[in-house]
Amino acid sequence: MFDYGIIPPAMFLGMVIFMLYGFPVAFSLAAVGLFFGIIGIATGHFEEALLQALPLRFFGIVSNDLLLAIPFFTFMGSVLERCGLAEDLLEGTGKLFGGIPGGLAYAVILVGAVLGAITGTVAASVITMGVISLPIMLRYGYSPRLATGVIAASGTITQVIPPSLVLVVLADQLGRSVGDMYLGAIGPSILQVAIFVAYILVLSIINPKAMPPLPKEVRGDFDWALLMKVLWGMIPSIVLIFLVLGTIFMGLATPTEAGALGVVGAMVLAALHGRLTWPLIREAMSSTTHITSMVVMILIGSTCFSLVFQGMDGSRWIEHMLSGLPGGPVGFLIFVNIFIFILAFFLDFFEIAFIVIPMLAPVASNLGIDLIWFGVLICVNMQTSFMHPPFGFALFYLRSIANRDVRTKDIYLGALPWVGMQLILVAIVILWPESVTYWLDHGPKVDPNSIKIEVPGFGGQLGLPSLGQPGGGNGSPQIPGLTLPTLPSAPPPIPAQ
Repeated sequence: MFDYGIIPPAMFLGMVIFMLYGFPVAFSLAAVGLFFGIIGIATGHFEEALLQALPLRFFGIVSNDLLLAIPFFTFMGSVLERCGLAEDLLEGTGKLFGGIPGGLAYAVILVGAVLGAITGTVAASVITMGVISLPIMLRYGYSPRLATGVIAASGTITQVIPPSLVLVVLADQLGRSVGDMYLGAIGPSILQVAIFVAYILVLSIINPKAMPPLPKEVRGDFDWALLMKVLWGMIPSIVLIFLVLGTIFMGLATPTEAGALGVVGAMVLAALHGRLTWPLIREAMSSTTHITSMVVMILIGSTCFSLVFQGMDGSRWIEHMLSGLPGGPVGFLIFVNIFIFILAFFLDFFEIAFIVIPMLAPVASNLGIDLIWFGVLICVNMQTSFMHPPFGFALFYLRSIANRDVRTKDIYLGALPWVGMQLILVAIVILWPESVTYWLDHGPKVDPNSIKIEVPGFGGQLGLPSLGQPGGGNGSPQIPGLTLPTLPSAPPPIPAQ
C-alpha cells in the first residue's frame, strides 16, 4: 500500500475525513490539495513548479465548451419543471391506464422516463410527480410503500436517460464523446424502464389490492378527447427529445448547441401551455446559476487536489493497488461498483464524477475496458445514490412534499425493492456489455493491405506496402512507366580535409 510513499494514502484519507466532517466539497478538495502540496515541497516529494499549472487548469475549466451544456440542460429542465407539462402528461396517462390494476404506477414510470429525456434533472421529476400523483395514489387505495417507491424510482431514471447531466460530466472526465455516451446509455435506459414495468406487472398479478384500478367516474371514458389530451402532452415532448438528442446523434449539433436548441424548445413548450412568464424565467435562471456555480467550484477544487495527488504519484499508487486485484478486469469491476455504491451513501454524483472517476479511468483503460461502457456502468450504479436509505436524495425530495400521514419508514422500506432492481441492471450491464456497445458506431473495418491507389497517367495502380514490410518487401513501390532512384541507406562520408 505504501510502495509510492505514505503521502498519497494520507491525501486520500484526509479528503475523506474533511468531507465526512461536513465541510463544503469544493473547499475541502482545494484545502487538502494545497496543504499536502506544501508538505510535499517541504519534504522534497513534490516539485514546486507543478503548481504553476494551476492557473492554466482553471482557465481550461472555465473555457471548456462541453461544460456549457450543463447550464443549457439545467435551464431547459427548470423551465419544463414549471410549465405544466408534467401535470398534463400525468393526468392524461393516468386516466389512459387507470382502468387496470397498477395503472397509475405504469403512468408514473412512463411519464418519469419522458420527463427524464427532456429535463435531465431528478429533483424536478420526483417533486413534480410526487405533488401530483402521490395524493391520488394514496386516496384510491395504493400501498404507501409502493406509491412512494415507484415515484422515487421513476425520478431516478433521469440519471441514465439522455440528456442526463451525469453522462455529460462523465464524458468530460473520461475524455470521450458525449454523443457516444448518450448512445451507450440508450440500451440500459430501455432495460431499466422494462424492469420497473415488469415488476409492477408481476406485483399487480400477485397482490392487486395494493394497486387497485381507478373508479370509472375518476378516469372517465376512453374516447378521442382523452387520446388527444395524451397526444397533446406526448407529441411536443417527442419533438423536443428529437431536437436535443436527434441532432447530436445525427452529427448536426454538438451537445452544447443541442442544449441551446433545447432551451428554445422548452420556452416554446412553456408558451404553448400559456405559462411562459418572467417569474418562471427568473426562477429557472436562478436555479441554473446555482447548479452551474456548484459544478464549476467542485471542478476547481478537484483540479487542485488531482494536480498535487498526481504529482505525488497518487495515480500510480491507485493503479498499482487496483491492477493487482484478484480476478483481473472482473475483480476490478466488482470492487469499483461496490466502492461507488458505498460512496453514493455520502457523496453526490458530481462529487463522485470529479473526484473518483479520474482515478479509476486510467486503470480501466490499462485493463482494456471500453471507457464508454465503463462510464455508462458507473452512471447506472450512481443512480442508486438517489434511492438507497437513509441518504438518498430522491427520498429527501419525496419526504419534503409528502403528507405527514406518510411515514418516513414507509418511504425507506418502499425504496428497497427499487434499489434491488437498479442493482439488477448493474449486473446486466456487466454480464451483457452489448447492452451498451450495440448502439455505438465502431466505424468500418478496412484492411490496409487491400487498398489500391489509382494514379492517372501511369496506366496502373499503386499498391500500399504490406504492414511491417517497408516498401512491400521489394524496396520502393513500382509504378509502370516510372523509375524511382534508389535511396542510399546512409549519407556518403565526408572526406577528411
